[in-house]
Amino acid sequence: MNMNFMIYGANGYTGELIAREAARRGLTPVLAGRNREQIESLAKELNLESRIFGLNDATQVVENIKGSQVVLHCAGPFSATSKPMMEACIKAGSHYLDITGEIDVFELAQSLNTQASDAGIVICPGVGFDVIPTDCVAAALKEALPDATHLALGFDSQTGFSPGTAKTSTEGLAQGGKVRQNGKIFTVALAHKVRRIDFGDGQKSAMVIPWGDVSTAFHTTGIPNIEVYVPASSGMIFGAKLTNCARPLLKISAVQNLLKSLIGKSVTGPDEELRAKLPTFVWGEARNARGQVKTARIQTVNAYSLTITGALAVIEYLLHNQPQGGAYTPAKLIGAELVTRLPGSGPLTIS
Repeated sequence: MNMNFMIYGANGYTGELIAREAARRGLTPVLAGRNREQIESLAKELNLESRIFGLNDATQVVENIKGSQVVLHCAGPFSATSKPMMEACIKAGSHYLDITGEIDVFELAQSLNTQASDAGIVICPGVGFDVIPTDCVAAALKEALPDATHLALGFDSQTGFSPGTAKTSTEGLAQGGKVRQNGKIFTVALAHKVRRIDFGDGQKSAMVIPWGDVSTAFHTTGIPNIEVYVPASSGMIFGAKLTNCARPLLKISAVQNLLKSLIGKSVTGPDEELRAKLPTFVWGEARNARGQVKTARIQTVNAYSLTITGALAVIEYLLHNQPQGGAYTPAKLIGAELVTRLPGSGPLTIS
């Protein structure tokens, strides 16, 4: 059986963390990306094969990934890079995974379901913290309350941002908030809804954010109304509402480029010591038309450590199993128990 896999964007903050853990486990991924110096240096250090290519030439991408059973795509911004890599994976016959949390990328994946099915490959974006824990919580709540009509999800994490995540968040601010209503995704004002939630670490004020589960939880559960929350101080909520007024300015490419340049110079991502100190609390609530409510909670490791182990868990699943081709979410591919199998995860409880 072909047991080869590739990590594209292995020189990025998260891509490098995954590559190092893969090598520590004795796995031998091909490390790939555009930056020759960084990719070849890391590959030499880890005694792994490297390939250098960009995503502009579709034929070149297909030639470089052909022979890889799985491609883990870690090179953002995924709004620009996911489509060429997904299309190349379909042509090359390679399973596609990524670590995005972007709603548009999840929707793109679902639009390619038939093509992926015909090619016999899996397309499953979001195999990191975005969206494994919340997707598994959504699947567990659907099982506990099969006729649920409304789903709220959320998480309490203080891990901080990597450069890539910070840049993606900057793009997201320009797009506004996102919720799903009656099966369709709608744009709403940032922080348009605020409520008190106990994510697992006591009651906190929380606001709605445009998280990936607005897309993925629907495809996992079929529940038509979905919102995602994070804890937010009164200052954060005020700032989010103020940002609504600046959204037209944030859509200007020159402004986006300036902000991303500043992020590239100032954001480095949390180190291992900090990551180890910061657990994450994940919460979900399902409600049906009769007013019945089920609440789920689970404590996990920090977002980046979970992304490392989560991505590798899905890779190893695909290396050893042959699911039917198509577009998947993590919980739909492996099951709601995926998150509880990851190192540092507690039990998933439902009440």
